[in-house]
Amino acid sequence: MESPEQQEYNEYQFFAFHPYNVLLTLILLGISVLFLSLTAGFVYNRVQNDLPPIRLPWIFLFNTLILLGGSATITGAKRAYRNDDTLRYQQMLWWTVALSLVFLVAQSIGWWQLFRDNVFLQTDNSAAYLYVLSGLHFAHVIAGLPFLGAFIEAARKRMKEPVSVLVYFSDPEKKLKLRLLSLYWHFLDGLWIYLVLFFAGNALLG
Repeated sequence: MESPEQQEYNEYQFFAFHPYNVLLTLILLGISVLFLSLTAGFVYNRVQNDLPPIRLPWIFLFNTLILLGGSATITGAKRAYRNDDTLRYQQMLWWTVALSLVFLVAQSIGWWQLFRDNVFLQTDNSAAYLYVLSGLHFAHVIAGLPFLGAFIEAARKRMKEPVSVLVYFSDPEKKLKLRLLSLYWHFLDGLWIYLVLFFAGNALLG
């Protein structure tokens, strides 16, 4: 027969129903609906106004590789966490931050390339949708950086002695938050791939 301690509810054993997971799920659903609505609006405006397609600058494709690299490094951080590898865990987190910053810089260059080709926000509705959608994605990447920074700072403070390292790696809340952060990062990567394919497909179809 189980003791009262064994029968006690453990919120971290039920990941799908944990409040943090429910909150992130709602956030991701909301973001998905927002982007799907905007891309549907883009198609409607193009058809109604017979607007010319917009060809994406090459750097938008390059940015896809950068984001995929970020997905790989955040996955590496999760793997290092499971293996109690303190050095690699921190390195992978730093690499994720670095790749995210490279993406932000590269995306700014992408907008500059559009300006150079005389594609401005006020050019037409197609251009406006491109800037709004890529700008919203840009903002969501920025929104994730403080959470990455919080993980790096916590690791820096607590990964100094064997005991504190053991406590850090056995913390179920930390494990859950890292999993949620990685889900958010993978979601942003998938969202960017969707946008690139969407606009590239529209350009090909003319």
